[in-house]
Amino acid sequence: QVQLVESGGGLVQPGGSLRLSCAASGSIFAIASMGWYRQAPGKERELVATITSGGNTNYADSVKGRFTISRDSAKNTVYLQMNSLKPEDTAVYYCNIERARTYYSAGGYYTHDYWGQGTQVTVSS
Repeated sequence: QVQLVESGGGLVQPGGSLRLSCAASGSIFAIASMGWYRQAPGKERELVATITSGGNTNYADSVKGRFTISRDSAKNTVYLQMNSLKPEDTAVYYCNIERARTYYSAGGYYTHDYWGQGTQVTVSS
């Protein structure tokens, strides 16, 4: 059983900082990427940041220069350092792990996305 446990959310003032963490346990086979997504009330879930097994990172334009994603491969843990927080960053943040693809000799492949339960981040004065 794969389980993702998130922590670090909370209430902060604009301009403040938070550090989210997500620890994965269980057999994941292999990881292609890890990342963070967020969803605000009435809006679609959107990508915040991802990091591949090779260390390449990708950020939403709205968080570039403010957020930093990192991971500890030995512990299967991914982090999101959030600085200079804005009210528009308020959302539920979800940890994501993309399973590496298993390719079949007959063609096609299998993959899977694992998700955490989410942690609330509220930025308000």
